[in-house]
Amino acid sequence: MEPIGLEPRARAQPDHIAIVAGTRRVTFAELDRRANRVARALRTAGIRPGDRVGCSLRNRVEFFEVTFGAARAGAELVPISWRAKDDEVTYLLEDSRAGLLVAEEGARAPVRVLHAGKDYEAALGAEGDDPLSDAPPVAPPSIRFYTSGTTGRPKAVERARSTVDNYLAAAREHLGVFRVEQPSEIHLCCGPLYHSAPLGFSDYALLMGQTVVLMERFDPEEFLRLIDAERATWSMMVPIHFVRLLALPEDVRARYDRGSMRRIIHAAAPCPPDVKRRIIEMFGDDVVWEFYGMTEGRATVITAEEWLRKPGSVGRPMPGARVKILDDAGNEQPPGETGLIYVSTGGRFTYAGAPRQTAEVWNGDFFSVGDMGYVDADGYLFLTDRHQDMIISGGSNVYPAEVEAVLHLHPAVADVAVIGIPDPEWGEAVKAIVEPRAPVEPSELIEFCRARLAHYKCPRTVDLVEQLPREPNGKVRKRELRAPYWEGRATKI
Repeated sequence: MEPIGLEPRARAQPDHIAIVAGTRRVTFAELDRRANRVARALRTAGIRPGDRVGCSLRNRVEFFEVTFGAARAGAELVPISWRAKDDEVTYLLEDSRAGLLVAEEGARAPVRVLHAGKDYEAALGAEGDDPLSDAPPVAPPSIRFYTSGTTGRPKAVERARSTVDNYLAAAREHLGVFRVEQPSEIHLCCGPLYHSAPLGFSDYALLMGQTVVLMERFDPEEFLRLIDAERATWSMMVPIHFVRLLALPEDVRARYDRGSMRRIIHAAAPCPPDVKRRIIEMFGDDVVWEFYGMTEGRATVITAEEWLRKPGSVGRPMPGARVKILDDAGNEQPPGETGLIYVSTGGRFTYAGAPRQTAEVWNGDFFSVGDMGYVDADGYLFLTDRHQDMIISGGSNVYPAEVEAVLHLHPAVADVAVIGIPDPEWGEAVKAIVEPRAPVEPSELIEFCRARLAHYKCPRTVDLVEQLPREPNGKVRKRELRAPYWEGRATKI
């Protein structure tokens, strides 16, 4: 059996290319040495086993160096969007009690910052290549991902720390679900590494000894060029990537050989059926597979062949997972009946510092993140709506309460409701519906948000209304606000 883990792969195939990033080609031996230097630099900076380290970088080789280096130092990684505003970064660092942040040039934080470039290279240059004396023989990454509910404040998803053997077995098994577990595979990473799926899949690929071809940002023609040039065999994508690929002129698409691509895995947002059919046609039969999951766990998977028989489905449970549908009273629903989707993945998690929210999502061994749907007579899951208000725009989660909290700071806003509306490119677009207390232009409110939030969270449009519709208890009827935009659609997400 092939060895699993960065350190064993570096010994077994030191000159094999681990990462391709632009003109850079990094071998497994080089990545191994750099990870050791990061581990030593973190210790020099005062990071001890059990501490946390923030990482707010673009898609670059250093992200992987920090991921594996933090693991060797016994630290937990906290990925943070490099697009996040100072207040958002501060909250995540303070909530996680991170002791250091590795970030892009110019980033500011309430802890010591190693800026990619001069600061980072100086810190690594002062260290040696040898592993720390107390570093384990194999150190898989420990990553603290944040997610959110309707409270608007991100919460860390906490699990019991996995053993090395369990983690490495999970890497093999999870890639095995999609049949891309062999060391000969070449993974093309086109999503932001601060998201759980792009980072998780890329880390798994490296642990298996695969080459990761890293895109700094997604560009549809460059994606096709890299498939052709690097003979990439698999990738993880979101529907907006499909939309942009399909928008390329046919003569541009025809320039590049896509024949090496055996598996495209997609998730994170509902994919319009016509888009999915066209992307299956573009890449060939049984290339495009989909899974349904979230930061809390992955639940179902569906092949292209199955999807063509069950259009709109997100599949049947992955090995080790179970799915059931419950009504509001907690009663399990029969096939075809819609209710809340509950998932069991065999493990438990909690939301850090949020016992009430943790208790709310669990029902025995099953949890729900608020998605609604049904299971058909053949056991295939279909999503229909979201019980919570969360918006998925371009594969990124946007929590209305967070955006509403910012808009409430504007002196002209009396009240506001933020909703998701259909968008042909992004899946959903963020819209704010505002009750003003003083004259204000929609563009002013959009810019107000952009100065305080990552841009993908900000409203693309703002409507001004005299009064928001409310329940007798005063709660805004968001379903009523959303209804006209989603009318005539089979699903509300």
